[in-house]
Formats: sequence, C-alpha cells, structure tokens
Amino acid sequence: MKKLLISTLFAAAILPSLASAAYPDRAISIVVPYAPGGTADALARVIALNLGKKLNQSIVVENKSGASGMIGEAYVARAKGDGYTLLYDATPLSINPFLHKLRFNPKTDLAPLTLVSVTPNILVVPKSSKLNNLADVVKAAKAEPGRLTFTSGGTGTVQYMAGELFNQGFGLKMLHVPFKSGGPAIMATVAGQVNMMFTNIASTLALVKNGQLKALAITSPKRNPLLPDVPTIAESGIDGYKVYEWNGMFAPKGTPKEIVDLLQKSIKDVLKQPDVKAKFDSLGADIVASTPEGFKQYLSSESEKWGKVVKNAGIVKQ
Repeated sequence: MKKLLISTLFAAAILPSLASAAYPDRAISIVVPYAPGGTADALARVIALNLGKKLNQSIVVENKSGASGMIGEAYVARAKGDGYTLLYDATPLSINPFLHKLRFNPKTDLAPLTLVSVTPNILVVPKSSKLNNLADVVKAAKAEPGRLTFTSGGTGTVQYMAGELFNQGFGLKMLHVPFKSGGPAIMATVAGQVNMMFTNIASTLALVKNGQLKALAITSPKRNPLLPDVPTIAESGIDGYKVYEWNGMFAPKGTPKEIVDLLQKSIKDVLKQPDVKAKFDSLGADIVASTPEGFKQYLSSESEKWGKVVKNAGIVKQ
C-alpha cells in the first residue's frame, strides 16, 4: 500500500511536466481582433508562418474583429489557458478600458507573452492642403478653435488618442471625426473631406510617396529612415511627445509558465530571422521582442498615459 501511494504521488507530480513537454501537440490559434488587411493582421501572419515552422506545428490566424478589438480580446480572455489560443493585439487594448465597460479585465485575464514591435504614426494632410508644416497646423487651429478636423478609425484607436495628445500638448481644440475603420478615414483624408489624420506609417507610406498625401510630422522620438525628411512632433514643439502603435502577444490567464517561456523564446527567435526583420522594416515597425515582464511594464506605462489623455479630454466612458 505504501509503495502504491508513493507511486501515485510521483505520477501526479510528473504528469503536468510531461503534458507541457508535449506542447504543442495540435494546431495553435492566434486571434487577431481586427479585420484582415491591416498592419497587425499582416505582421501576425508573418509570425504565425515562421513560428509554426519553429514549433513544428500548424498555426492558424483567426480574425475576430469588431468593437475596437474588444470582441476578439474577450474571446481569448475566456479561452482555456493551455497555450492553444493566443492573442495578437495592439494599442487599443491599452485605450479601451478608459472608454468602454469591458467584459473582461485585461490586467488579470490576459498573460503578456512579448511586446513584438512598435510603429510610429505620421500626421498627414491632403496634397491640396495649405498646411505645409506643424507650425501651420498650430497657427490655423489656434486662429479658429474647432474648425480644423482630424480623423481616425474609431474612438478606441491610437489614431484618435494621438490627435487628442496633440491637442493637449499645444492647447488646441481640433474636432475629431471618427470612421468605423482606418481605411475609410485614410480615404477621407486623401479626398480632403477632413483636414488631417494621425495614421500608421505602413498604412499611408505609399500615399505619401506618390504625392496623394503630405506628411508633416512623425510621432516617434526620432526620425524614421523611411521618411528621413519628416520631423518629429517632439522636435517641432511638444517636448517628450511619443506615440506608437504597439503590437504584442498574449495568452489566457492560467497558461503554465513553461509554455509562456517557450512561446516567448520561440517568438523572439522568429523575430531575429533576417526575412522577418525585413518585413517589419518595410512596414516601419521596430522589433522589440521583450520578455513577459518587460511587456507588462510597458503596458502599465501605456495605460497610465492614455488614462490621463482620456481624462484630460473629458471623454465619458460608455
């Protein structure tokens, strides 16, 4: 009886590690809470393809878009923490808690794996616009408060928050005109239906290069090699202004540490591959590949920043 008890206890102790050692033994799903075709979707697919090769397992990207990412986020937050359902998310996750009543808690229901990359926004205006630099924008906005408009793909987007932070930094009152997604907002800017937009560099680089849009400033602390002649907002008047669209990966709460560590290390290795880095570079994304703890700290700083912006803007949570 004593030997049987010892054997049973020993088996119980090693079963979890044996289960983890077998991971992954079936297909992994990466949920992107945004529509296909965007930057987050494109980069998630690059990672999925190469991570699948590294783990010798099939990885499927699922788009569960809607409500500024909240539908897909809630889906993963409710998923089993076994490493087979992951989330590839972006900055709206740091913004939405201050704008909406969520059905999950991002801080406790999602386990950060790694901060994949950060991508700056650029301030663009129509090619026919009389605004040719940041000084023109500030002068016009102060001359007629509420007349100049800036657009975005929705209230939970970094495009919107970048504009509000700009408003607050210069003491302006530009009017926000939201669209349901980034594509229509960009097209409205090209058509001159709005005065300007803070948009992901990857989304509008081609339009800037072919002259359909003018880039007046970039939201990163340093100039970007893809647009070396475009000044930063920080050097143009708002000291410390920095806005990135971050991309990162999460697992549901309760995911075993050994699986979290394996995924983080594997993703980091994938991001070191020259072909993967080249793809990120082409989209203006700077690879970070942080540790889970480093990502957690970054998320905390993002939440603090956007919480202040929302409060100062007087935006009421819906």
